[in-house]
Amino acid sequence: MPVMNVIQAVNDALRLELRRDQRVVVLGEDVGAFGGVFRATAGLQQEFGAARVVDTPLAEGGIIGAAAGMALYGLRPVAEIQFADFIFPAFDQIVNEVAKFRYRSGGQYPCPLTIRAPYGGGIKGGHYHSQSPEALFLHTPGLKVVVPSGPYDAKGLLLSAIRDPDPVLFFEPKRVYRAAKGEVPEGEYLIPLGQAAVTRPGTQVTLIAWGAMWHEADQAAREAEAEGIDCELLDLRSLQPLDIETITASVRKTGRAVVVHEAPRTCGFGAELAALIQERCFLSLEAPVARVTGFDTPFPYTLESEYLPRAPRILQAIRATVTY
Repeated sequence: MPVMNVIQAVNDALRLELRRDQRVVVLGEDVGAFGGVFRATAGLQQEFGAARVVDTPLAEGGIIGAAAGMALYGLRPVAEIQFADFIFPAFDQIVNEVAKFRYRSGGQYPCPLTIRAPYGGGIKGGHYHSQSPEALFLHTPGLKVVVPSGPYDAKGLLLSAIRDPDPVLFFEPKRVYRAAKGEVPEGEYLIPLGQAAVTRPGTQVTLIAWGAMWHEADQAAREAEAEGIDCELLDLRSLQPLDIETITASVRKTGRAVVVHEAPRTCGFGAELAALIQERCFLSLEAPVARVTGFDTPFPYTLESEYLPRAPRILQAIRATVTY
């Protein structure tokens, strides 16, 4: 199997779907002739033409509004928002229109739209190029939210997202765009939305992470192993739909849980996970559910390393949870 990074895996998935399904259309700022600011769409306009890989004006509300119309009329649009931080001009379209079409039409008009966006910190982008806004969209019924951590998952999950009958926000952790590499099968394969992966079996504490934070949690788990602590690591991959069954089974086995995300702590998705674990695993818990997160501040530029939940901070939470 070829070795790819996340950018290459995303590009491969888009190319496969554009070839397979004439309804698939890619649109966004600089996605065509330039190939995207991160080069995720490189070469696609040259192969499929400007009518199917569309350069748009710099207007996120217009991009999503146009893509929603395409989806309602039978196309399968994949809209790129250049950075997740720029998604907010389209927030009204996504939350008040895209998420509600199936409901407001009694199921007659689903909106099969995929919205791709590079997200998260790790590239010294400061507070306008580093945010992790997943919780804002997870609070909106009708939207699915997916965050891959590596190239294998990125390709399989993106293919599933494009084929899904409902709108999917596909957040791509740009910190690992080129840093995460792995074998990726040629041709198509699907990873079902709503299916977490147990990437490291363990018995003493459950680590839950997604996106770039999975890599930090994995590093922390390996360091904990050297101290005699056996961690089970879950990569959620899909935040909505959520694989609560895998989470519950793991925490009931280990009796402890540490949730890791780089978004700010207050009202982050870790709070919802902690509540779900408490509701379902209360009698199995040996310690409070711990959260290792970003801080309740705008994303910093100079203090990025201190803001992000790195492996040493995760390891501290693992030790505290195991010895509680």
